[in-house]
Amino acid sequence: MTSISSMTRRMALAALLIAAATSPTSAKGVPKNGDAIPEATLRDEEGREVSLRSLVDGKPTVLVFYRGGWCPFCTQHLKELAGIVKPLEDAGVQVLAISMDRPEKLVATPGRDALGYRLFSDSDAASAKAFGIDFIVDDATVEKYKGYGIDLDGASGRDHHILPHPAVFVCDATGTLRLVEVNPDYKVRVPAATILKAALDAAKPAS
Repeated sequence: MTSISSMTRRMALAALLIAAATSPTSAKGVPKNGDAIPEATLRDEEGREVSLRSLVDGKPTVLVFYRGGWCPFCTQHLKELAGIVKPLEDAGVQVLAISMDRPEKLVATPGRDALGYRLFSDSDAASAKAFGIDFIVDDATVEKYKGYGIDLDGASGRDHHILPHPAVFVCDATGTLRLVEVNPDYKVRVPAATILKAALDAAKPAS
């Protein structure tokens, strides 16, 4: 049975996480269906820089933005997405998951070996800003996070305190967006079935 103290601890952390989900700081808005994916530079798990557009070029793609491996809601969503990797791969669709975690932290993501898709670091927040989904966690909340074992600076290797709102973008082989889902509430995630349907539709040849 869950103790009252542990329940209180989780409720307090949840309140902090919600309080931190402020409005995006980007000057750019979130792209819409029909827009081309923005360009940004990411780093892979080995720390090598790679262009987002080069990753997507010619491949229907599911882009998943998550807060970091320290977020249990994120790791649960990543695990759920692993369940649709096979039908997506059969249809020629790739899954790329992007967070503020530095490359070393990507490798240490809980359940990493069972995901079946690639993780990328956006520790400079270039991609989150390009997609208009970035927000800044205030200093007081950053300090409170540390009391729960969450070190944003340590996770990203940066001190900007920027996180992405959890988001899913699905694009076709031309890089044109076919699904855009962003929610400031970190607890609300796009169901895997919704992503699968949108991605399979995006993979169909243009009529």
